[in-house]
Amino acid sequence: MKVTARNLAKLNKRYNGYLTGKRLNDFFNDFGIPFAAGHWCAGEFADRFNPSGYSKDDPSFDPTIIAQIQRVSQAGIEGIEFHDQVLLNEKDKPSDVAIKEVKAALRKHAVKATNMNIDLWGNAKWKLGGVTNPSASLRRKALAKALQAVDLAVEVGCSSVALWPGSDGWDYNFEVNYGKQLDWFINACIAINKKAKKAGLRFGTEAKLHEPREGNMVVATTHQAMLVASKVNAACGGKNMGVAIDYGHEQMYAAEPAAMLYTAKAAGVPVTNFHINTAKLHSNDEDRVTGTGDLWRFVDFCYAAVDTGYNGWFGEDQFTYRMDQVKAMSLSRELFGNLMKKALKIYAVRDELRKAQGTGDAGKTIDVVKKIMLTG
Repeated sequence: MKVTARNLAKLNKRYNGYLTGKRLNDFFNDFGIPFAAGHWCAGEFADRFNPSGYSKDDPSFDPTIIAQIQRVSQAGIEGIEFHDQVLLNEKDKPSDVAIKEVKAALRKHAVKATNMNIDLWGNAKWKLGGVTNPSASLRRKALAKALQAVDLAVEVGCSSVALWPGSDGWDYNFEVNYGKQLDWFINACIAINKKAKKAGLRFGTEAKLHEPREGNMVVATTHQAMLVASKVNAACGGKNMGVAIDYGHEQMYAAEPAAMLYTAKAAGVPVTNFHINTAKLHSNDEDRVTGTGDLWRFVDFCYAAVDTGYNGWFGEDQFTYRMDQVKAMSLSRELFGNLMKKALKIYAVRDELRKAQGTGDAGKTIDVVKKIMLTG
């Protein structure tokens, strides 16, 4: 991000008031805030209550990856995350046709590929886990798919690859050997990180408390993900592996998302990606439009991103089932931009804030930020 004194001075002049349209675009450009969306945000949404999908009543709706790239562009978003699966054929091998079409669509719509997510949960064969499956044969196949995803990331121009272990975990107590499962996960991450590092890509893992697993996932919290990244980096050298922080996932176990960024910095673990969708506190991961929850908590999170020097993509990971996809994505971008502006205005008076924080008096800190939070 381009957080300079000159840019901060623009906040009360050029960027005063609510930002939309060209002023919002200029704000993102001036401050160098790269914004992306997962391709799934622009696709069909289905759940267990309506497994056929919520766009089936619109016969003109095109669910293909090419149409998804177009919708991301229509929402004014410059970057897109992929699941490796959209580039594979029915045998889980790279599809030359799909890769060619996706690269052409990215060029046509001027959208950048940002991150390649490794899908090791969306097929029944992974129901007992991907890289931690109790079957050694399936663990090997999962790792091979993950390593293949690194090649796909390079092929379409991504800067990072990520492993969200959706199927790796447990549903019941005593179901797994927790230590053995964690060892399997760390060893897989070492192999993936080595290949990603050699390819010039960052690698990260994304924690989540549960869902689809009903007990816990193997890295249920970002603290655990940091432990894994630390172990992997110690084995590989350097700090190529980090954590992807999903704001909604932090809400699930009610950690303070802002504090998590400072914890990562203290642990020496890089933050490789952000997902900024909203979820209710102590709930499931509803993946709602950004900025529709606790605004104080979210602006605090954005402030922490600036204060800790995060310099990567901010991405949408949302499933807005009953809303038009383009509208939902553009709303998230708009609300995020205006809330990030508040965070930057607070950062502009950070010396005053730090002085108030030093007193331990919450009233004094609220006095520093209250006008920005409620009017700025």
